[in-house]
Amino acid sequence: MIKGYLATVILFGAVMGAVLNGMLSMSGRMDREGAETLRSAIARASVQCYAIEGRYPPSVRYLEENYGIRIDWNRFYVYYEGFASNIMPDITVVSISEE
Repeated sequence: MIKGYLATVILFGAVMGAVLNGMLSMSGRMDREGAETLRSAIARASVQCYAIEGRYPPSVRYLEENYGIRIDWNRFYVYYEGFASNIMPDITVVSISEE
């Protein structure tokens, strides 16, 4: 009888471990996809700014203020480095949870 309970507890623990592992894996994938979606939106807004104003935006804050970009600064680090106003800036978005 104790062997039956022990086997049930071990099986339950294994199932819960597998479920937890799956949830953590899905969460990580969602963070990566969210970062890529945000990077793509920033790049599109930068190109739109260049088309309208004739220069790439000086900062991501400029895109937030003038082009409707919304960044959850609690979830993502955004690295936006522009060399010149006529060269597409380097844009990197990293999920804070990945660090």
